[in-house]
Amino acid sequence: MISTMNIHHDIKDSSLADQGRERIEWALTEMPVLRIIHDRFAEERPLAGARISGCLHITTETANLARILKAGGAELVLCASNPLSTQDDVAAALVRHYQIPTFAIRGENSDTYYRHIARALDHHPQLTMDDGADLVSELHKNRNDLLAEMIGGTEETTTGVIRLRAMAADKALKFPVIAVNDAMTKHLFDNRYGTGQSTLDGIIRATNILLAGKTFTVAGYGWCGRGIAMRAKGHGAQVIITEVDPLKALEAAMDGFRVTPLLEAAAISDFIVTATGDKHVLDHAHFEVIKDGCVIANSGHFNVEINIPALEKLAVKKHRPRTSVEAYQLKDGRTVRLLAEGRLVNLAAAEGHPATVMDMSFANQALSVAYLWRHGAGLEHTVHPVPADIDQRVAVMKLAAMGLSIDSLSPEQQAYLSSWKEGT
Repeated sequence: MISTMNIHHDIKDSSLADQGRERIEWALTEMPVLRIIHDRFAEERPLAGARISGCLHITTETANLARILKAGGAELVLCASNPLSTQDDVAAALVRHYQIPTFAIRGENSDTYYRHIARALDHHPQLTMDDGADLVSELHKNRNDLLAEMIGGTEETTTGVIRLRAMAADKALKFPVIAVNDAMTKHLFDNRYGTGQSTLDGIIRATNILLAGKTFTVAGYGWCGRGIAMRAKGHGAQVIITEVDPLKALEAAMDGFRVTPLLEAAAISDFIVTATGDKHVLDHAHFEVIKDGCVIANSGHFNVEINIPALEKLAVKKHRPRTSVEAYQLKDGRTVRLLAEGRLVNLAAAEGHPATVMDMSFANQALSVAYLWRHGAGLEHTVHPVPADIDQRVAVMKLAAMGLSIDSLSPEQQAYLSSWKEGT
């Protein structure tokens, strides 16, 4: 065990480091693509000299991403991207066993959260990695003296990409950012299968309530909402979808789900989960009619999707019957059960996405960071997609790791697809 004396950090308990290392190594067994990239990075050192600050969920999977970046030559500092997503044993292991400066404590208050972001920015990063764009936002708002050193950044979440595109539209974004979230090998799998499984995992761990036969509403039918709805249906729940996008609502209906306005759904739902990336999706009007005993949870990045201040005003008292549950009693006697303080239920009440899907997400992350280190200085200051060849490489590596083979086009088929002359 290496002493933490010379590694800057703010963590809960360094004695948890051995436990954290065991779990990090366990996760790595389910991340074959990252193992391949680690070996390549260790040999080629594509990030030699790069200063990277990451505002990410401090989990076992993130730790394995950090190990890859360090093996590739990066000087890395990490902070938490959500006050309730940090795994304290992982933070301890990052500092003591992997010598990566880490500033993250589960349950940290808002002041500590932003102080930790400031410590990550004290690293004078040339590259940033974000889950939710708080690091980039703070860099632009309060530490713009560091912008001249920036080469580029990556963003892992739908919410963060929305914020960054708004910055780019306002001409406020001062360096290029790659939207890792939008890679096909990220959102098709991480957002759908990862969020689907981990959200249900968080709800079940928090409540221990049987889902079969219950009415389960999902607000938002993006890739995350699709995954949650799919898994809830698999548990035997009667699933309702609420949407503001007519195309997504139509898709949900065609997928076999009931589609109604949220105000109507709130009155009959046993569970409501938000997954939209927007503010006050579940609001005062919904609490006025919500079914007695309804469990509400958020699977979007920030805790603004549920209007918690409005719920607080309507409540006459609240108590905590279980670790991740707050029960609010309303004036007429109805009870609303809020999970994980309205924060990411899959990380706050469970362990987040399974390592298998994060393998692809973080493969995109690692390769995109290396791409930015080489090419970022020449890119426009806007939000960019993951380069198509990176997305394809990740898919090819994942298929190989799963022991799967696919067909390839013959020269005749390639010629046919590239020609317009041959018809019926």
